[in-house]
Amino acid sequence: MTNRPPFDGDTGAGQAHLRLIATTDLHCHVFAYDYFTDRPSDAVGLARAATLIAEARAGAANTLVLDNGDFLQGNPLGDYMAYEHGLKPGRPHPILRAMAAAGIEASTLGNHEFNYGLDFLADALSEAPFPVVSANVATHLGATPTEDATLVPPHAILTRQVTDGAGRSHSLRIGVIGFVPPQILQWDHHILNGRICTRDIVETARARVPELRAAGADIVVALAHSGIGAAEALPGMENAATALGAVPGIDAIICGHTHRLFPSAEFEGQPGCDPAAGTLNGTPAVMAGFWGSHIGTIDLALERTPDGWRVAAAQSGLRAITRAGPDGMPLPTVASTPAVEAAGQPEHDGTLAYIRRPVGHLTAPLHSYFALVTDCPSVQIVAAAQTAYVTEMLEETEHAGLPVLSAAGPFKAGGRGGPAYYTDVPAGDIALKNVADLYLYPNTITALRITGVELAEWLERAAALYNLILPGVADQPLVDPAFPSYNFDVIEGVSYRIDLSRPARYDRDGRLVAPEARRVLDLAFDGRPVAPEAEFILATNNYRAGGGGDFPGARAEAIVLSGPDTNRDVLLRYIHARGTIDPTPIGNWGFAPMPGTSVTFDTGPGARRHAAELATLALEEIGPAPGGLIRYRFRL
Repeated sequence: MTNRPPFDGDTGAGQAHLRLIATTDLHCHVFAYDYFTDRPSDAVGLARAATLIAEARAGAANTLVLDNGDFLQGNPLGDYMAYEHGLKPGRPHPILRAMAAAGIEASTLGNHEFNYGLDFLADALSEAPFPVVSANVATHLGATPTEDATLVPPHAILTRQVTDGAGRSHSLRIGVIGFVPPQILQWDHHILNGRICTRDIVETARARVPELRAAGADIVVALAHSGIGAAEALPGMENAATALGAVPGIDAIICGHTHRLFPSAEFEGQPGCDPAAGTLNGTPAVMAGFWGSHIGTIDLALERTPDGWRVAAAQSGLRAITRAGPDGMPLPTVASTPAVEAAGQPEHDGTLAYIRRPVGHLTAPLHSYFALVTDCPSVQIVAAAQTAYVTEMLEETEHAGLPVLSAAGPFKAGGRGGPAYYTDVPAGDIALKNVADLYLYPNTITALRITGVELAEWLERAAALYNLILPGVADQPLVDPAFPSYNFDVIEGVSYRIDLSRPARYDRDGRLVAPEARRVLDLAFDGRPVAPEAEFILATNNYRAGGGGDFPGARAEAIVLSGPDTNRDVLLRYIHARGTIDPTPIGNWGFAPMPGTSVTFDTGPGARRHAAELATLALEEIGPAPGGLIRYRFRL
């Protein structure tokens, strides 16, 4: 075989080329539209990805189009369907109709499929126009994984006619099996506890793949809604795609969940990953970004042997719906597919009306361009709403009287979302779309009872966002770009400083790596140092309280409130009750001074619209940054 993708011309008699085409983490993005800014977006949309899917199908005689989950939730269209419009008998959810129109033939469950509850999920899947499988979620666990009563079918066999290089047609039975992070029981504990069970991904695969082979599957494709993690299997691992590559009987892996790209250089040198070959532990794999930003392809060269079909060669690849323009901003590479847009048009129109309803008024702009360098009102307002709610809910409990603190982080602060991925709400009326922009996810309000020690550790975990800064050195990069901004929790109700000259106590994944290190200084409540034995109530969300992000102190036994309301609804009520919001920063945290030292900080070009804040922070623009961002100098 050649090093180029094994296209149809490479095959002979008894050999066939099969192209797997994949999407992942669509998060209800049917249209090339950003509901949060209420304007078209070139960087998202299954409608655009569908054009690439059609092109990929046209380039191969034998294809199969698969999706990897997290399709049901993730933007206001998903919320509109769950909370406002509802599902109607005989009319599938618009994302499912759009997926079918794009040619998708099977999918699996992602963790966000569970956010709206099992009843809504069941109603949506009852109208699904293609199989949706998941092997490690069960309503009842048996003695072994193969004896589990799974929530949806664990796998499916799709029979397709494939043409070999001699023009002969063969029946090929393609087994498709799905997996989801078992952590869904933590992240959505309030709605899933007692109703479903989960198993370890790799353990389940080892049991279920032979079952799928025994049922007649010629090849097996794993739809792993899981990221690329350790090469060796670890019990209960969230990101198990690499370890799955070592499970016998799996011929290809579609992975996702972490919104990254594979094959790509960012996985160079990671154990078990071979970006050049496009393999995980030797098994061909692909991860196609998020929100329809890319499609993935795995070209399989199949050979028919006396024992059945086998994969003789493979090549993985990615195709993007955009390319970088001269200014770094995304430019579309393809137009949207009209049939996909038509599939969701009525609900899209309904969503637009839904998000444009005014709910309050802002006296000043609310944005997140500087959320990683200073106390930010766009984070602060979320924290304030959480504090008010939790304080009221605990008034007549044994926890009444304890200080209520609140943890919140910037969901939109650039990163993989690109130069426009920031909250930016102008002064004036604030609409529902803006509230959804401030709080992207349908998490539910949760509160923990923590100690002063756990409070300090929580902040140390968040402070891993920052690189180690050397005193007296100019223009050092401030932020670790691989650290998700949503894990940068700011805690309102206390004051503190972060000493960047000290190493991070935790790494970006929440592992304790420097036990002697302490970055968080002068932690105080009500002007007095926080004692180790002091007790607080910490308002947060069910994802964080359930272990999402691996924050110290976030544990089930510390939960004192699992509220029935989403954090977004809590925020909405807070704004509505007050009517007018003055987004003035409190300034309860900052960096310890480092004379003669400066750092660089990249943010979106929209930051230029906020010149007054730039002056207050003494940020100095020094030029463009990769990916369409702009770079500022910040003197410590």
